Amino acid sequence: MKKYLTYNVKPKDVEKKWFIIDAAGQTLGKVAVKAVMILRGKNKPIYTPYLDTGDNVIIINSEKIVVTGNKGEGKMYYTHSGYLGSLKANSFNVLQGKFPTRPLELAIKGMLPKGPLGRKLFRNLRVYKDDKHGQISQKPEPVQV
Repeated sequence: MKKYLTYNVKPKDVEKKWFIIDAAGQTLGKVAVKAVMILRGKNKPIYTPYLDTGDNVIIINSEKIVVTGNKGEGKMYYTHSGYLGSLKANSFNVLQGKFPTRPLELAIKGMLPKGPLGRKLFRNLRVYKDDKHGQISQKPEPVQV
């Protein structure tokens, strides 16, 4: 009878790389899904659900991201401070006009696991509104969406 051994990944075994995604003209959801797959490490054979096996992701041109249909006016983002009557609602177009990176960050954060692991993975994400970013020395590899 053969014995099969399971390989357990340790955090020191994980090699992190940098990837860059150009979001100009891309759909919000498709960019978010691709970024989350890389952040979680699901594109690697050593994927482990309870460890940070993913890579770092840079997203540029977030102000040029698009949504389909009537989501520009119909998709609402809510914030609440905790005080009575302080619920604020903004549509996608208004939020993207004020904070160009926020809709993409919220979409990605909602797809990550909740808890300490999700917060750690979210720190591996950098979103920029235009094509200038400060991670040139990391030599990020481009990713097609």
